[in-house]
Amino acid sequence: MDLKSQINIDKLPQHVAIIMDGNGRWAKSQGKNRVWGHREGVKTVREITEAAAELGVKYMTLYTFSTENWNRPAFEVNALMTLLIDTVRSEIATLQRNNIRLKAIGDIEKLPSSTYKALLEGIEQTQNNDKMTLVLALNYSAKWEILRGVQRLAEKATKGLIKPSEIDEKMFELELSTSGMPDPELMIRTSGETRVSNFLLWQLAYAEFYFTKTYWPDFRKDDFYKAILSYQDRERRFGMTGEQISQ
Repeated sequence: MDLKSQINIDKLPQHVAIIMDGNGRWAKSQGKNRVWGHREGVKTVREITEAAAELGVKYMTLYTFSTENWNRPAFEVNALMTLLIDTVRSEIATLQRNNIRLKAIGDIEKLPSSTYKALLEGIEQTQNNDKMTLVLALNYSAKWEILRGVQRLAEKATKGLIKPSEIDEKMFELELSTSGMPDPELMIRTSGETRVSNFLLWQLAYAEFYFTKTYWPDFRKDDFYKAILSYQDRERRFGMTGEQISQ
């Protein structure tokens, strides 16, 4: 029996978050430069996005470029920005064919103007698609996002629009980049690293984590299905007992 047929469609995570790690190390293992690895990683993005949409996953968030990534060599950063432009423009047809909407979270206004422009064009062209939402976390930092939310609420309180005592989880979540989206139930990280790396710290509070040693360019549909099956084998209790969940 193939892996896809073993998946219970009624127990799919609505939102899958992925840290696409290992492009550079994969390229090095192939005797290529890091940029080559990033280019090959784009092929995996296409394959896994289509796999998720085919299954019925409603949201998929990809950790595409963190605020810390600006510290990488300038050549690699510039190549990544160019690759992002090329990818968004070349993949529009794929997104449209699969009825996938493109969205971005992070401090995207600080991206290079050409990258920012291409991103907005892709978002606008796919805004009416409704099968799945593909979210790119770009120039993203969870700490930045949380601090920005705190600052916005503090400003509202200072202006007398809200009382500090009124601030609760729901109000705070409205100030996050992911407002309007369900929190990820499953977070996948490739390449063998087992940390969150400043990614969706608030939203991943109750997510199931799946780590694999496979580098992102080698991550295929069957690897994705394995992650989904692992998620479905777990008991999600949210602080309750197993007996309470089964009632």
